[in-house]
Amino acid sequence: MKFIKLAFLPLLFLVITGATAHKFYVSITKIEYVAEKESIQIITQLFVDDIEQTLRKRYRKDVSLGTKKETEADAKLLKEYILQKLTIKVNGKPVVLHYLGKEYENDLVKSYIEITGIKEFKEIEVENKVLMDVFEEQQNIIHLKSKDHRRSLILDSDNPKGLLNFD
Repeated sequence: MKFIKLAFLPLLFLVITGATAHKFYVSITKIEYVAEKESIQIITQLFVDDIEQTLRKRYRKDVSLGTKKETEADAKLLKEYILQKLTIKVNGKPVVLHYLGKEYENDLVKSYIEITGIKEFKEIEVENKVLMDVFEEQQNIIHLKSKDHRRSLILDSDNPKGLLNFD
């Protein structure tokens, strides 16, 4: 009986540590239509360690975000990467995303983006491939809010694009 207990302990250790070793890869993008400003305001939230790892694999080994080591070049890489991986069409037409800046909150980086000159919309197509080039399990959750509507999408590497229709 003692032998069985001793043999069981390493198995239990593997099960417990294996269960905590898997990481959940997710980002949240909040999109809000502000009719008074004729704009769509976007906040993309990413875990700092995930985006750093992605930027290091794609560009340079010495990228550092959210620390005193962060350089202007690091911030520029973040901006370029997000604008490359996030695309939006309003009423079937591509729109220009204006990157306004970023801020850090705990272990998150929030990037602020705006689309201007939007008087009305019937549909918004969002393609969000952020972090999908490094993490196969990545899911990008999209929440859209306007005066009359609230909708959400979950995008992944098999389906990185979604259409929200408001007819």
